[in-house]
Amino acid sequence: MLHTIKPVANARKTTKRLGRGPGSGTGKTSGKGHKGQLARSGKTLRPGFEGGQIPFFQRIPKRGFHNFAQKKYAVLNLTTLQNFPEDSVITPQLLLEKKIIKDPLSGIKVLGQGTLTKKLVVKASKFSRQAEASILAVGGKIEVI
Repeated sequence: MLHTIKPVANARKTTKRLGRGPGSGTGKTSGKGHKGQLARSGKTLRPGFEGGQIPFFQRIPKRGFHNFAQKKYAVLNLTTLQNFPEDSVITPQLLLEKKIIKDPLSGIKVLGQGTLTKKLVVKASKFSRQAEASILAVGGKIEVI
C-alpha cells in the first residue's frame, strides 16, 4: 500500500542541472554569463552596491538631525480617564496593569481630547493646559511625578 503513494503532479520541482553540456541550455557558464564579479563563486554584493561608484543613498543631500536625547511620552486622553470610577487615583502602575498603556517610555502625558465629568486624582509626568484645566474644573487633582 505505502509503495504505491506518489506525490501530487507538479508538487516536487526538479532542480536545474547546471553545467551539463550545450544541449541542456545551462551548460558551459551555467547561466552566469562570461567573467566578472557575478560569475565568480561566493558572490555576495550588499544591497545598494554600485560597483565602487558612490551609491545613490550617499549621493543625495542629507537634511536635519536625529535628537538622541529626545523624550517620548505615552499619551493618555481625557476620554480614557472618563472610564475610571469617581475619586480614583490614576497612576502609571495602574495604567500598565489595566493595559491602557503598553510602555511608559519617558513618562505619561495627559492630553485634553474629550470631556471629563468625574473627579479624579491623576499622577503623570506632563499635562497639557486643556487637560489640566478640565481635571481641575471638575474638582480633581493633578500630581506631576
